[in-house]
Amino acid sequence: MAKIAPFRGVRYNPQRFEKLDLTVSLPYDRIKGDLQERYYQLDEHNIVRIIKGKAFPGDTETDNQYTRAREFYEEWLKKGILIRDLKPAIYGYSQEFRLPSGEFATRMAFIAALQLTDYKEGVVLPHERTLSGPKEDRLTLLRATAVNFGLIFMLYPGDEIAALLAPHLAKGPDLDLYAVGEAEVRHRLWVIDDQETIAALQAQMEPKRNLIIADGHHRYETALAYRDEMRQKSPTWEPDMAFNYRMVGLVSMDDPGLTILPTHRVMHSIPHWETAEFLAKAEEFFEVSPAEGKDELFSKMAQMAAKEHLFGLFDGQGYHLLHLKDEGVMDRFVEASRAQEWKTLDVTILHELLIERVLGIDKESVKRQENINYIRDAEEGIEAVKSGQAQFVFFLNPTKISQVRACSGVGEKMPQKSTDFYPKMISGLVMMPVGKEERLG
Repeated sequence: MAKIAPFRGVRYNPQRFEKLDLTVSLPYDRIKGDLQERYYQLDEHNIVRIIKGKAFPGDTETDNQYTRAREFYEEWLKKGILIRDLKPAIYGYSQEFRLPSGEFATRMAFIAALQLTDYKEGVVLPHERTLSGPKEDRLTLLRATAVNFGLIFMLYPGDEIAALLAPHLAKGPDLDLYAVGEAEVRHRLWVIDDQETIAALQAQMEPKRNLIIADGHHRYETALAYRDEMRQKSPTWEPDMAFNYRMVGLVSMDDPGLTILPTHRVMHSIPHWETAEFLAKAEEFFEVSPAEGKDELFSKMAQMAAKEHLFGLFDGQGYHLLHLKDEGVMDRFVEASRAQEWKTLDVTILHELLIERVLGIDKESVKRQENINYIRDAEEGIEAVKSGQAQFVFFLNPTKISQVRACSGVGEKMPQKSTDFYPKMISGLVMMPVGKEERLG
């Protein structure tokens, strides 16, 4: 049972800012390199100071990035930088963006509080593994602030909810902005506090199961841990207490704007690398053929993606297409306990056959990223090879949403960097307090 509830969101006060674009950010796990500093420079009230504040050498248990996050939040509320909606609401959220093809698409979502359930209950399913470090970081921030600042990107089955949202989304949005970090993505937010609409959304969601976490596995598992902690501290806890819920952005699996981008593999620091030798070894499993250039390579990969397993390779001298001869070969190298849905993912095939078998790079080396970098932009990989920063790059087709659904449905978690749902749901649009005094329903 997928139980959702409206909540009284906390939002940036539009009367205090000429441009709300300067207050929002990508999710914390996407803030890498110099992007944190860019957000710091945009505005002194940018959400990055809370979700991924700077750590300093002199930090202590009572003065650190997490305590400062709480202080920023409380101070901004007192000064009216942040304001709280008067009525419980559900929030419509659209993202308009440019596809790699150059065309524009729109993805529709709504933001609500989702009652937390353990994975074993089958209401919410993961599709990726999590690491302990990010979860501890997020839990420390949650303990310090008792607020959900970022969204969990959640997929739900069916498309009937779009009709319920349509009349509200036809009106002018309450927020309309662009975020630094992902170019040409327009974010619009609508505050929906109409009780009849909210009740209809709740009724539509309640019977649903097998909601899939697209982005935010660490945040979801952090919310579960926080819920359990709060229940221990409050033996007389009630189901409507906000810590039993998590703020999520919900998107239909049938949404025409639902987009997954491929994550390419840039390979470097491999001793005695020779393209000819590699391709000769790869022919045990793949048909190898040259491509005239990147346009021909990507065109062939796209044309055959529906039914075939293909990979591209660029080594600085030329482009090559690798076409798997027989997916049954995976049974020789992957343990029998693995589901067929997992064995036949392109990412699995690439890592098990080309990276591990042909190149001889083991799983632990891959996990430590000793010879591999992950990129979204194919051109970035090509330039890395041309500049000598890398030896070659593997190009992949994007994982299909049907494959995500299939793996989650049989309890398989996909390999690292299997999916890149685009665009990301940004932080700072709306926030949800989850302290013990907060109630939902």
